[in-house]
Amino acid sequence: MLAPKKRCYVVMGFGKKTDFATGRTLDLDKSYRNMIKPAVEAAGLSCVRADEIVHSGLIDVAMYQQLLEADVVVADLSTANKNAFYELGVRHALRPFTTVVICEDGVKNPPFDVNHIPIRSYHHLGDEIAFDEVMRFRAELTKAIGDIWEKAPEERRDSPVYRFLDKLKPPVLSGVTLGADEARPAPDTSNAATQRALMEQVDKAKKESNFVKAKALLSSIREMAREREQDKPEDPYIIQQLALVTYKSKQPTPQTALREARALLLALNPVTSNDTETLGLWGTVHKRLWDETHERTHLDEAVRGYERGFYLRNDHYNGINLAYMLNVRAANAVSHADAVADFIEAQRVRREVLAICEEELADGSLSDESRYWVIATMAEAYLGIGDEVQAEKRFKEAASMGSESWMMESLRGQMTKLRSLLADSPLKYVITA
Repeated sequence: MLAPKKRCYVVMGFGKKTDFATGRTLDLDKSYRNMIKPAVEAAGLSCVRADEIVHSGLIDVAMYQQLLEADVVVADLSTANKNAFYELGVRHALRPFTTVVICEDGVKNPPFDVNHIPIRSYHHLGDEIAFDEVMRFRAELTKAIGDIWEKAPEERRDSPVYRFLDKLKPPVLSGVTLGADEARPAPDTSNAATQRALMEQVDKAKKESNFVKAKALLSSIREMAREREQDKPEDPYIIQQLALVTYKSKQPTPQTALREARALLLALNPVTSNDTETLGLWGTVHKRLWDETHERTHLDEAVRGYERGFYLRNDHYNGINLAYMLNVRAANAVSHADAVADFIEAQRVRREVLAICEEELADGSLSDESRYWVIATMAEAYLGIGDEVQAEKRFKEAASMGSESWMMESLRGQMTKLRSLLADSPLKYVITA
C-alpha cells in the first residue's frame, strides 16, 4: 500500500494510566500492542513509540525529531494525557498534514482546541480490549492512514494551525528534506525489543505465580529504564508492577517483602497521589502489614489508601476493600462511637459498590475473568449488608463460572473473615428508644 520506508511515530501514554474525568484506569500498552502498532504496520509503515527509541542524552531530542520528521503521527489522547496533548500541539505546529488523532471513547467532551478536528474512537475495557473491537479499530486506523496518501497535499491538511494560517510554511531542519527517509537512519529499537520481551516474560511469570522471577525481571527492566531515561522521572507503571510482585513473592519473609513493596510505592507519593493504581496497591500492602503486625498505623493507612482510591475511581475493587477494612477498624476501635461509625460507613460503601457492580454487569462487555470478580465482589457486599440469601446466590454463581481454584479460595476465605467481623456487630449494643 505504501513505501516500506515510511515511518509512523505514536504519541500516547505508556502502561496503565488513570483517566481522572471518569475514574477508569486503562492499560494503554494494550491499545498500542494490540491495535495501533499492527494497524500502522498493516498500512506499510514502520511504527515506533517513544519508549522504543534507543538514544543517548535527552529523550526530548529524539521526540521532537520524530514529531518533525515522521511521515505519519498517530496521537492517542486517551486518559487526557498531558504529554500527548502537548506533543500533538507540537506536531500540528510543525507539519500541516499526516497526523491521525485517536482516543478511547470514555472521553465524551474533548477540550475545545481539539473538539473540531476528527478524532477516531475505540472502546477500552480498562485491563483489556475486546477482540471484535481490536479487529474493527485496526481496520479503521489502517484505512485512515492509507486515505492520507490518496489525497492531494492541499486536501489532506489536518493541522488546524496550517488550516487557519493558510500562508504559513512548515519548517525544515538544515540539510534535511521531509519525507526523504533514505537520508536518515531508521531508529535502533533493539533495546526496546529487549524490554518488550522481558515484559512478556513478566506477564508469563505472573500467570504462573512465579513472583520471584517476575520481580527479578522487573528489577532488570527498571534498571534499563533508569539508564536510558536518566533525566526523566521513573515510569509509575514499572514501579507499581514491581511493588505488586515484590509483596506477592513473600521473600525472604512475607513481612520483609511487604515493607520492601511499601518503600517502592513511597517513590510515587501515595499520600497525595491521584493515581488509583498506586492507591489500591498502597491500601493492599498496608492491609497485609496490618495482618502481619497489628500495628495501628498500617490499619489506618489501608483505610486511607482504599478510601481515596474509591472516591477517585468509583470502582468495586477499592470499594469492597475499603468496606472490609472499615469493619476491621470497627472491630479494633478504641471507642464504641468510632466502632459504630466505621461499621455503618462500611455498609454504605457496600451499597454503592453493589450499584457499581450492577452497572458493570449491565454493560455486557466484561471478560469472563472480570465478570467473575464483579460477581465475587457482589457476594461479599451482600454478606456485608446482611443479605445472606443474595450473598449465597452470588457465591454459587461465581463458583459455577469455572474459574481457577485459587480465585474461589480467595473469595471463600474473605467471606469467612468477614462473617467473623460481623458476628460481633457494634450495633448490637446500641440502645434504641
